[in-house]
Amino acid sequence: MQSEGGTPVRRRSNNLAQGLVEALTQRILLGQLSPGEKLPSETAIVSEHGVSRTVVREAISKLQASGLVETRHGIGTFVLEQQSRPGLRLHMDTVASVRSMLELRLGLEVQAVALAAVRRTEDQLSRMRHALSDYQASLANNDSCVEEDKRFHQLIAEATGNTFFTEIMQHLGNAMIPRTQVKVDERGGADFSQLGYLANLEHEAIFNAINRQNPDAARAAMVLHLTNSRDRFSGS
Repeated sequence: MQSEGGTPVRRRSNNLAQGLVEALTQRILLGQLSPGEKLPSETAIVSEHGVSRTVVREAISKLQASGLVETRHGIGTFVLEQQSRPGLRLHMDTVASVRSMLELRLGLEVQAVALAAVRRTEDQLSRMRHALSDYQASLANNDSCVEEDKRFHQLIAEATGNTFFTEIMQHLGNAMIPRTQVKVDERGGADFSQLGYLANLEHEAIFNAINRQNPDAARAAMVLHLTNSRDRFSGS
């Protein structure tokens, strides 16, 4: 069967299924759907995403093939515990290794934030704002801001619409936050509260650029944030 323009309907179905796969994969990788948790029903997914039951079944089949979910007949489809990936386990116990991590993040997140500025949704922007508000509240209480910091950067990856960015950031986990890895050198490094305060100002600049949907400003703000983090942490 073909559309009036001669484009196969099947191709459109495949595109819709892939879009649904990406949406559900992001929810799984961000922990919005936890291991062991049951996916929404077929009817609920149809209603939420505005696709046909055929598209939902194709998407679920692809998620099964990728090892993200399993279907238990008569019960439902459940999120699987993800296998560890030794190649992505990055152990850092020196200032030099943390600097290397920040160099890696420069290569990754500068492009991610530019895409996020163009592609982000209002809901994603709202969740970034919430993450930064939580960060500021923790900072004011002298609590750890690590989870909020990590969440903000992971939300930027999600807003790219590219699940590879999301997956890589998810696997980096706490390794992406320098102050969780090694002690700052007392002779050169700033204390953690100062690091958190300065990072907060830089996060706001990143958020404002994403809010304005300005990819060039977003790139510049992320470069500044990560290079400053590298230099502050090592006392250079």
